[in-house]
Amino acid sequence: MKTVILAGGLGSRLSEETQIKPKPMVEIGGVPILLHIMKIYHHYRFNDFVVALGYKGEIIKDFFINYHPFNSDVTVHLKSGQVKYENTDVDDWTVRMVDTGKDSMTGGRLHRLESILRPHGTFLLTYGDGVANVDVDALVKFHKRHGKLATVTAVRPPARFGTMAFDGDMVLNFKEKPQMGEGWINGGFFVFEPGIFDYLHGDDTILEREPLENMARDGQLMSFRHDGFWHPMDTIRDRDYLDEQWKSGKAPWKVWGGE
Repeated sequence: MKTVILAGGLGSRLSEETQIKPKPMVEIGGVPILLHIMKIYHHYRFNDFVVALGYKGEIIKDFFINYHPFNSDVTVHLKSGQVKYENTDVDDWTVRMVDTGKDSMTGGRLHRLESILRPHGTFLLTYGDGVANVDVDALVKFHKRHGKLATVTAVRPPARFGTMAFDGDMVLNFKEKPQMGEGWINGGFFVFEPGIFDYLHGDDTILEREPLENMARDGQLMSFRHDGFWHPMDTIRDRDYLDEQWKSGKAPWKVWGGE
């Protein structure tokens, strides 16, 4: 089953970083968030990736083209030009990177991937800027069980500020950045059937508007409710928060072993 990652947006609210790199290449713990997302899927044995490129997509291409040599010991025979890689420590993934247009919307990017995805049936899709400890196996089983065209992972949005409860001037309860107790939002981590392409029409299609709205109208959109950790990386504050979580050694989305 292929896993699509939308990685082509401008990331304007992270302009301090995204002036020189695409948003999915912004680093958490010294590693692009894109790699964190891929490792979540790898933990559940989904290793066949399609990355939808747009803004500064060449930087993502360069990263993966050089991933093998940069994670290996290298011996170069200068006279012959022969290069030998040893002690390679990389995951066994296939990463197909496809230019889906600099200005395409989310649905437009997916629309451009139809010829790659439709022949292979069910596929996964998420955004290249959010991490979660979603049980992807349970998500896929849920999708297969209900038999509809689409499943979206519903999450509770993180609060932007901590909360306190008082008795007079005394703080009775202090909670930093709690998950909001009410309301559900689109958290990405979708599962789709090829029938979704019947709802997509050109580069200007925004996946989260008419396509998902019309699938919901047609009774073809189901929600997988995830009560665990989920966090987007929309701002520098988000980046710093995720980086702190990683450096603490207790990043909730790190479901895989090793580094």
